[in-house]
Amino acid sequence: MADHAAHEALSGSERTDAEASARSIERGRVLFAGECQFVAAAADARGLPAPRLPEIAFAGRSNVGKSSLLNALTGRKALARVSRTPGRTQQINFFALAGRLGLVDLPGYGFARAPRRSIDAWTVLVEAYLRCRPTLRRVELLIDARVGAKESDARMMDLLDGAAVPYRLALTKIDRLDASALDAARAALAHAVETRPAALPGIEAVSARTGQGVAELRAQLAALVDIAGRESGVEVSP
Repeated sequence: MADHAAHEALSGSERTDAEASARSIERGRVLFAGECQFVAAAADARGLPAPRLPEIAFAGRSNVGKSSLLNALTGRKALARVSRTPGRTQQINFFALAGRLGLVDLPGYGFARAPRRSIDAWTVLVEAYLRCRPTLRRVELLIDARVGAKESDARMMDLLDGAAVPYRLALTKIDRLDASALDAARAALAHAVETRPAALPGIEAVSARTGQGVAELRAQLAALVDIAGRESGVEVSP
């Protein structure tokens, strides 16, 4: 009888967890199904739009798949420009999602087919944004699952740690790996950031091409919107 009761209690807990997860997924789906509008493109600090909505910024090496992931999250084919040429995003692009969340596409770093002067200007702009943006809630730092974190990623983590900006790591292009290789990539990345002060626990794993992990990432970001609403005293819809 005791074993049966324990089994029933465990099943009930599992059901509760599954229901909570389903609600989170649905909240994320509803949020990202909302209208997403282009707000501004900033090539220098003077072009940054006035801070209004809580913002999530997406950062990563050139060609890591930032634009493809933004398109997948919002269910749009051309919200963010996708290019086979690394370094095509040469400014900070701002979008407003459902009037509740700002999505920010940061210029890619690392290899880029652009003049050194332009790359230096983007770097200054990104640093100014990260250090001074009061509405920035989190940076999603994208890492190509096939190659792992590189020196340029470590430099971005140094900047985020120094600016005390919370960031969460997300492995991209996971459809290119089998399960064991993905597990190894997760473990290596977790080890690389375990002592970094601004890195948040947990590593997302997504594929813009197949949609793997996209619903879960939407749920994570929707939860941040809810937290921001509670902090500002705004009623959050169920």
